[in-house]
Amino acid sequence: MRWIDRIPLYLLILVAAWMAVAPINPEPHLVEKVRMLSQGTLTKPLDIFDLLYHLAPMVLLAIKVWRMVKERKAKG
Repeated sequence: MRWIDRIPLYLLILVAAWMAVAPINPEPHLVEKVRMLSQGTLTKPLDIFDLLYHLAPMVLLAIKVWRMVKERKAKG
């Protein structure tokens, strides 16, 4: 997973934030898909892909931050 370490943190934050709110109008896809998931109506493969697509940068960001914290603890 060293490729995650090579991604600049600021870039990953920007992409994750953008994907969380895109498109801005009428509502972000992520909000719509999470609502569909909670209501049990997230059944179409395209909707499931869209949810994963919008969540992927946030998952990568979480992994990168976790690895950074883990590395700092190991150093001292």
